[in-house]
Amino acid sequence: MTVNLEVAEGVGTLRLDRPPMNALDVATQDRLKELAEEATRREDVRAVVVYGGEKVFAAGADIKEMQVMDHAAMIVRARALQDSFTAVARIPKPVVAAVTGYALGGGCELALCADFRIAGENARFGQPEILLGLIPGAGGTQRLSRLVGPSKAKDLIFTGRQVKADEALTLGLVDRVVPAAEVYEQAHAWAARLAKGPAIALRAAKEAIDTGLETDIETGLAVERNWFAGLFATEDRERGMRSFVEEGPGKAKFV
Repeated sequence: MTVNLEVAEGVGTLRLDRPPMNALDVATQDRLKELAEEATRREDVRAVVVYGGEKVFAAGADIKEMQVMDHAAMIVRARALQDSFTAVARIPKPVVAAVTGYALGGGCELALCADFRIAGENARFGQPEILLGLIPGAGGTQRLSRLVGPSKAKDLIFTGRQVKADEALTLGLVDRVVPAAEVYEQAHAWAARLAKGPAIALRAAKEAIDTGLETDIETGLAVERNWFAGLFATEDRERGMRSFVEEGPGKAKFV
């Protein structure tokens, strides 16, 4: 399989496995969607790591496969391409991308679907589609501009240039840069910590933030208000408040 889902300590790792560069062909896109939806459903998966391995995250789409596709074929495929990445973005649990080596084109767009990005010092990011006479088609024009702002996104997309990990950190494209050998360990630790948290509250926080970014503030506030009130019906809220009163902050154990 070109993508695998491995679960340990409440953390599901979506592992790309298509050597040598994890090119995202149609089969890999479809498998990614299938496993992202499985991670969404599974109760034993409480947080997710997206990982490409020690050497490369994903170097982009399979250009040889795309080269033979005509306009009619891509009209059909473009939606499925976006849907596979959106399935990752909509996992209602904390998602962290663990990036080593190249994250270009579709690889960069896949990293953008995560809530948090940890990059190795050897990581390189970019949206080089313009060099092929194309634009990003798996969410790059939308998610990148929302993350780093329109001007910085246009610079990367218009030029197709690659940025190293330190510049990616300055741009806000990644959240943490660590030695390449520590990327997966740190990403898994981030996910494992959140896997012990209140699952419904984490889902609520993610949905409120993501919905708010896509709509006006009044609608966003309504989503926040409804989730905030709704969480008072959960056992985790009872446990959290009781623990705070009896033991002090940060000691609650959630179910």
